[in-house]
Amino acid sequence: MNKNKSIVLLVVVLAAGCSSRAPDGPYVPPMDPTRKIAEQDCARPIVTDRGNLMCREVTEAERRARAAEEERQAKARREAEERAERERLERERAEQLALEEAARKQRAAEEERLAAERRRLEEEAARKAEEERLRREKEEAEALARQRAEQEAREAAARECRRLEQERSEGRALLERFVATYGKDDEFKQIAGQISAFLKKPRKAKPCPPA
Repeated sequence: MNKNKSIVLLVVVLAAGCSSRAPDGPYVPPMDPTRKIAEQDCARPIVTDRGNLMCREVTEAERRARAAEEERQAKARREAEERAERERLERERAEQLALEEAARKQRAAEEERLAAERRRLEEEAARKAEEERLRREKEEAEALARQRAEQEAREAAARECRRLEQERSEGRALLERFVATYGKDDEFKQIAGQISAFLKKPRKAKPCPPA
């Protein structure tokens, strides 16, 4: 009888210890009827902010199941974190690619603007060069035309001078023939003498300009 009482007392003491203080754990507050029941494994550290505690022995199968569930949840969290990290990296890469593409387009636009500016300057330079070439050709043509006109004028003047000189020479020759032919005739002696006096005067002939 005393032995049975000792066993009952031991069970009560163990139950009280399990319900009030977990092994190597913090102090467990007494039951509060207004709080919900938080069933926890007495073999684990007690969490005191989940309502009324009910400590019970957990079987090995439950521990394995709980460990498997925790592992599954941990794996799910890791996968979620890895997926979130991959998505973050993908977003960052997409943003980087977008920035690079925008920079590329900006460079391409700037290169196109510079190329257009170079083409404009080259076209402007070519236009000015063409205008300068045409101006020089026109000036050369005008100068050549002036030279030709001047040359033609000199040649015409020289021809006219030679023509007049030829006429004068022919006139003097005609006068000389007149004197030689008719100078002894009494009718022409006087005029022949005048002609002879004229012919004896030194000529002041001007040389014709070169052609």
